[in-house]
Amino acid sequence: MTRIDFYLLSSDQPATRLQYACRLAHKAWQKGHHVYLHCPDQPAAERLDELLWSFNGEAFLPHALREDHNGEPVVCGSGEDPGAANDLLINLSDDTPGFFSRFARLAEIVVEQDAIRVPARERFRFYRERGYPLQSHQIRTAG
Repeated sequence: MTRIDFYLLSSDQPATRLQYACRLAHKAWQKGHHVYLHCPDQPAAERLDELLWSFNGEAFLPHALREDHNGEPVVCGSGEDPGAANDLLINLSDDTPGFFSRFARLAEIVVEQDAIRVPARERFRFYRERGYPLQSHQIRTAG
């Protein structure tokens, strides 16, 4: 059964959410995991792909867009097909991905902004009602 972690950031900035997603993906990759970053649409996936090049000037994170994926351990994408990924899903969309249960872990990153927080609460209820193991992590951020 998929383990679901909610990371509750002490920021109201959507950019902080994306930065945290990059950090989480990097940490997971360092531990040998494959990561799929699920975005609300293709332009958002492309912006996140660009951010992954620059979020940490001291580290390289091998990544690609879903349609350009050629074995990279970190993939950004949107839509209903995450490809062969099944390790860690980082959801940056407002919806519950229909394919989330095929992943070992799901990370939901939430900032203190109603446009992001309200749909996240609905997803939390959805997962809880279906019996998925849930963890919440309060994260203090600078931004």
